[in-house]
Amino acid sequence: MTEPSPLDATRASYDTVAADYAVLLADMMPKKPYDNAVLAAFADIVTAGGGRVGNLGCGPGHVTARLRDLGLTAFGIDLSPGMIAVARAAYPDLVFDEGSMTGLDLADGSLAGALAWYSLVHTPPEQLPGIFAEFHRVLAPGGHLLMAFKVGDECVRLEQAYGHTVTLDVYRFVPDAVAGMLEQAGFRVRSRLVREADEWEKTPQAFFVMVKPAAP
Repeated sequence: MTEPSPLDATRASYDTVAADYAVLLADMMPKKPYDNAVLAAFADIVTAGGGRVGNLGCGPGHVTARLRDLGLTAFGIDLSPGMIAVARAAYPDLVFDEGSMTGLDLADGSLAGALAWYSLVHTPPEQLPGIFAEFHRVLAPGGHLLMAFKVGDECVRLEQAYGHTVTLDVYRFVPDAVAGMLEQAGFRVRSRLVREADEWEKTPQAFFVMVKPAAP
């Protein structure tokens, strides 16, 4: 029997856990002051330029709604139809569509901002440069990317999560290595924050704000 591709396995796993995942995440965001401060700063930066903001790997939609509440014209894209269904039900005033970060159905330069909020944790490091190039393509010159990820240098296989059986590889990334790949894709680093793990987390957490430089 052929083993499913990583994208297929990730999609199937999140389809399975979508409803329970949404309940858990809704309770956790208010407990993360640093994370919320980073989102607010990102919103302030992007609002100055105006335009649409894509939450790429939006999950159940709670962070997209947070961006909306911060004054952004935000929409969400996710690989999992189950997650999209949960997001649409919870936030019917927002737009959510299925899609993959490996090939976004978005025009070149069409976004003022892009958010990858822990949405690359299941992506092998060797695939990151291609995805960063895709982020760069869809951002307008002067547009900003906010990326959040787990810090480390290993992969952990999850077979049980949120009360369900899943097949998920969770990658932790070295900040300097991520910064180098983003710069190779054409981004410039505007800020980097690494905070220590909260009591329910296993690793430090990193937050990068990048800009696609405007043409001279």
